[in-house]
Amino acid sequence: MKRFLALITVLTFLITVFPVHGLAAEKKLNLAEGAKSAILIERDTGAVIFEKNSEEPLPPASMTKIMTMLLIMEALDAGKIKLDEKVRTSEYAASMGGSQIFLEEGEEMTVEEMLKAIAIGSANDASVAMAEKIAGSEENFVDMMNERAKELGLKNTKFQNSTGLPAEDHYSSARDMAIMAKELLKYENITKYTSMYEDYLREDTDKKFWLVNTNRLVKFYPGVDGLKTGYTSEAKYCLTATAKKGDMRTIAVVMGAATPKDRNKQITQMFDYAFSQFETKPFYAKNEEIGEFPVKKGERKKLKALAGESVSLLVKKGEKVDDVQKEFVINKDLHAPIKKGTQIGKIVISKDGKVLTENSIISAEDMKTASWWTLFKRSFGMFTKVN
Repeated sequence: MKRFLALITVLTFLITVFPVHGLAAEKKLNLAEGAKSAILIERDTGAVIFEKNSEEPLPPASMTKIMTMLLIMEALDAGKIKLDEKVRTSEYAASMGGSQIFLEEGEEMTVEEMLKAIAIGSANDASVAMAEKIAGSEENFVDMMNERAKELGLKNTKFQNSTGLPAEDHYSSARDMAIMAKELLKYENITKYTSMYEDYLREDTDKKFWLVNTNRLVKFYPGVDGLKTGYTSEAKYCLTATAKKGDMRTIAVVMGAATPKDRNKQITQMFDYAFSQFETKPFYAKNEEIGEFPVKKGERKKLKALAGESVSLLVKKGEKVDDVQKEFVINKDLHAPIKKGTQIGKIVISKDGKVLTENSIISAEDMKTASWWTLFKRSFGMFTKVN
């Protein structure tokens, strides 16, 4: 029995909350009427509140930079780059057209300054400079982008560059953009940049550059703190936006709107609908300790674990409550060594056997492999244990 528990631990108890049913039916709402494609989701659960042609492959324009920013944040998290690290601009990066901060060949800015330029000003030259910094070339970086898209299970996405500038066979979908945004928002610091309405680069020089956020909703809609706009003559006006009110964060995507005003109007209507009709039932905060679980060959017998992300369930306001189940499912082959932050299982919220949402369980600490002497003593103890 102990060995079985070491393989998989399941803790189940009843919680009174009514999960939202039939969210796909909400697509009949009169939302995003002027868009080619749209989707509205709740961030923590990924529950779809509304969608319209959400899987149609379309040019994403500068919303492409959501994936670019995701890879930047992942590189920062992994220690491959640092915010105060200098990034040199190549001739190629300086040659980018469209939105830019007019980097010159050989000019250096910090990673943080480049990130601001991308998040606030949608700078193509900064995007390519960061792509080259992380992967050695934009071509290699694009390979990373497409590989990451596969890992996220994106079925209607293919990148040809890091900027979103027009290119043949460069596409994504509203649903895929929402998934990318959901992943990017794991890095809470990203909204420090995407929420800025304005900032400056080269502030103490004669080339001072004023950054103004291309996403005007960060100033005009309470709770909006990102993420990325897009426009080309082919893509028309696009926006992946996120807003948070109370415990609830939503992500809305519009692709192919006719004007910036129309794009913002459609996003605003989706947010208004979400926050007026739904709320979230929180279970765990991100990095909240959830318990200890058996681990094989570790220097200690049990490993402390945390919720990898905030865990909640989307519910309709005013609905009756009912029972749902919560399970902690630990990986079957859990053995040392384990690094802090490693995913070791998942939290599963379900009702009547149907999974409503899943979130990761991560290690709260490093767990080294036990010494041979420790393992010997444990084995000896098993044989000498008195029943």
